[in-house]
Amino acid sequence: MAKTMVASLLVLLVAFPTVFGADHTVGDASGWNIGVDYTTWASGKTFKVGDNLVFTYSSSLHGVDEVDESSYKSCSTSSPIKTYSDGNTKVALTKAGTLYFICPTPGHCTSSGGMKVQIKVVAASSTTPSPTPTTPTPSTPTPTTPSPTTPSTTPSSPSESATPEAKSPSSPPKDSGAFTVSSGITLLVGSFITILGFMA
Repeated sequence: MAKTMVASLLVLLVAFPTVFGADHTVGDASGWNIGVDYTTWASGKTFKVGDNLVFTYSSSLHGVDEVDESSYKSCSTSSPIKTYSDGNTKVALTKAGTLYFICPTPGHCTSSGGMKVQIKVVAASSTTPSPTPTTPTPSTPTPTTPSPTTPSTTPSSPSESATPEAKSPSSPPKDSGAFTVSSGITLLVGSFITILGFMA
């Protein structure tokens, strides 16, 4: 029984990190390479604390430097915050804020398209706060005096008709692929209860 419990806990520990974050492969299938529009790539994603950035690249051609905003704008690698050169770099997003990455190979950051990416990391939240209910306060109507109107002699065009404007459907939020914290905890607790059920 003790061996089963230890094995069950090991399975939970292996599954635990995958519940809380998503891996974002920088550049998707193109990876970290020249000619990829990383600004467009990043704009379609939501990066949350707990997620990871994965840079895949040829270590003989490229590298990854985490830099400050000034170095990012000037493509300077003179004082990187961190330097990576293994060809398969995983960077954990541990706090909210903006991160900057460039390729340190001369000319790659400044080339057309540029090997540089700016990542805006948001705090991971388990739920969206619900609005606080409010009680409307009664108001006393103010009497109005009608003003005389003169009928218009200009016919109205069809575009000025009283038909309501069609509302465009709102687009759903972009999914980052990450589970929410509450979903992760629910999955973890459910797994543990299932394992305990098998042990009984």
